[in-house]
Amino acid sequence: MSSNPRVALIAHDKKKIDLIMFVREHLEVFKKCRLYATSTTGNLLREKVKLELTSFKSGPLGGDMQIGALIANDEIDFVIFLRDPLTAQPHEPDVSALLRLCDVHNRPLATNLATAEALVMEIGRFIESSDSGKD
Repeated sequence: MSSNPRVALIAHDKKKIDLIMFVREHLEVFKKCRLYATSTTGNLLREKVKLELTSFKSGPLGGDMQIGALIANDEIDFVIFLRDPLTAQPHEPDVSALLRLCDVHNRPLATNLATAEALVMEIGRFIESSDSGKD
């Protein structure tokens, strides 16, 4: 893992506001990460939170698979994917494939705010330990 954790941020439409609020709440951690997102989520994070990140296509147009490719190539360390479990997604096979890649490649994955909270705490601890090792 690099000294700057590589984090993918994805959210279904009804969860985008939740993700923006979550990132704002943990902005100091996310500022120290290399961030990746699908298109609409990335654009909202740039606009609302002023974060620098790399964005890909929207999920239904292949963005989930682009992030999946990064996971398969060991270029993503953590994934926060706030899913909407109550709305059918037209690209559900892509979502399932992304979740499977996280399992196959042993990548920590948060799909709701409770697990995202635990994951961001771990990312913060990793950053702290990396920073203390630079002294």
